[in-house]
Amino acid sequence: MNRIRNALTIDVEDYFQVAALAEAVRRDDWDSMEYRVEANTDRLLGLLDQYNTKATFFTLGWVAERSPELVRRIRASGHEVASHGYSHQLIYHQTPDVFREETRRSRRILEDILGEPVTGYRAASYSITARSRWALDILAEEGFTWDSSIFPVHHDRYGMPDAPRWPYRLKTDNGHELAEFPLSTLKLPGYTLPIAGGGYFRLFPYWFSQWALGSINRQGRPFVFYLHPWEVDPEQPRLEVKWLSRFRHYNNLDVCEARLNRLLQRFDFAPMGEILREAGVLEPAVRNAATPTQAGGQEQAPSAEKFVRTL
Repeated sequence: MNRIRNALTIDVEDYFQVAALAEAVRRDDWDSMEYRVEANTDRLLGLLDQYNTKATFFTLGWVAERSPELVRRIRASGHEVASHGYSHQLIYHQTPDVFREETRRSRRILEDILGEPVTGYRAASYSITARSRWALDILAEEGFTWDSSIFPVHHDRYGMPDAPRWPYRLKTDNGHELAEFPLSTLKLPGYTLPIAGGGYFRLFPYWFSQWALGSINRQGRPFVFYLHPWEVDPEQPRLEVKWLSRFRHYNNLDVCEARLNRLLQRFDFAPMGEILREAGVLEPAVRNAATPTQAGGQEQAPSAEKFVRTL
């Protein structure tokens, strides 16, 4: 049986830009903070090169402005570049006009650096929720064709728990369509557990993450995995924040890179755009091949039309 390819994604942002540390770092202070994202991203590029693995780098416009050569190195290494917005602000704390301006600005920065279209997007902290779903229309109107911002879980900061768990085509409130790759979850009795990476990858024992992600492949589905460059940097400055934020950000930073090494050996990965095309949800595709199920039976791969639904 051929191993399923999964979407490997890197959210290119620095340690002081994450929502968990916002209580300690004002947006106006960013330029005065120690800048570590470039070296940490290069560290990840070297690791992926060892395994001949390609990924999608959702790059913050603020970072791209300061490190255009980093963006070019990412692309020259064969990786996909997508947008992570401009200033890493929670979308539901922005007005639609501000979100549109920042989204347009960040995309223009990336395209000017690369000289090619950028059509994929991921929101800061997965902050497209029920109260900010208007952002999906703006993404489509600004020329994006696919998104990976929706986490189908309950969470204090993000989540659309009733959203589909697999790649699909969503219809926005104003009738636009986008290909969506929701963040991966594990369905348990009465609860949906987030397992897509990041803090969850550092929190759970490695054996559990490998088993949980593998369970998605055993269903004949691809999963999405995400990580941030600061998560392989245990030497980063420690900021004074409340205990929950401190736990979310600093827990197990010292073991994350070793765990990522193991994950890259265990699973096959590719950029998200490629996986969405293979799933038939980004561009029309004929999927006639049967997909083995966990029980060993045969399950016909779904057509793109089957995934067209409304959130």
